[in-house]
Amino acid sequence: MKVNIYYGGRGLMDDPTLFVLNKMKEVLEELRVTVETFHLYDLKNSITTLPQTLKEADGVILGSTVEWYGIGGYMYQFLDSCWLYGDKEVISQIYMCPIVMSTTYGEREGKLNLATAWEILGGRPCSGICGYIADTSMLEENEGYLRIIEKKAENLYRTINQKLPCLPASNQAVKQKVAITKNINFTPQESEQLSQFVSDDTYVQRQKADIQELASMFRDMMGSSEREDTNEFVKEIQEHFKPQPGINANYKITIEEKKIPLFIEIKGGNLQCYYGNGGRADVEMQMARATFADIIAGENTFQASFMAGDIRMKGDFKILRALDQVLVF
Repeated sequence: MKVNIYYGGRGLMDDPTLFVLNKMKEVLEELRVTVETFHLYDLKNSITTLPQTLKEADGVILGSTVEWYGIGGYMYQFLDSCWLYGDKEVISQIYMCPIVMSTTYGEREGKLNLATAWEILGGRPCSGICGYIADTSMLEENEGYLRIIEKKAENLYRTINQKLPCLPASNQAVKQKVAITKNINFTPQESEQLSQFVSDDTYVQRQKADIQELASMFRDMMGSSEREDTNEFVKEIQEHFKPQPGINANYKITIEEKKIPLFIEIKGGNLQCYYGNGGRADVEMQMARATFADIIAGENTFQASFMAGDIRMKGDFKILRALDQVLVF
């Protein structure tokens, strides 16, 4: 039989939870149980890999200390990792004893939180220990308290050894109906490998660098393709230009699929059409490439597209309407 102890406190010398865990470890080892202790504060950079250690465990003890509010972040990180990367079939066969000692208010809530979390993971919670201990010496000098701790350790051993069943909990029913997380379709083995990669800072940094390199490469490819396509629509606009007296205006057209806007500058009988970053424009338009292609093909007009909501415009509507007079498709 093997029992794993996961301690989520800060490792302070006068931490009452540490005293209780060490006492339970002594009792279990006297009963010839293999006990392995994991101090989460020492393993904070590899907490995501700890669910793998549950594989050979018949039971676990989750111990934490309430110092000001709640059971602490290290324990929550461990439970999160069990949810994301743990093998739920393995966890479903593991008994868990919660140990929460408090130097302030909240030990009962902490114990309940651990039991509830383990039930939602699918595991089997056992009766635990919680108490308000302002000074660890209260535990060391009180024979009654020591006897309680010993009895809890013996009960945990008996429960695991006899594989006592647990009554169904509503947490399981709620999890099955409404608390279902998105399925990532990973096997337990793949989840273990993923948890190892997540905890490997060198691997994570290398992956980030690779992603940045790929993103830069694709930006360069897109930029080059954009430069190669800066003549699109220019020839059609020049061919269909019909000068009109009294129309002098500058138009800026932002095509959503392109990074560089299209400028149309009309001065009497002259027209300039180019892609670039020009100056002031009397009318600024934004539209999809398909909308602009329909206008060039003569299937629509700038005014009709604006009225239909396909074009977003800023500027004088009369100047926009004049564009349909000088560009006849």
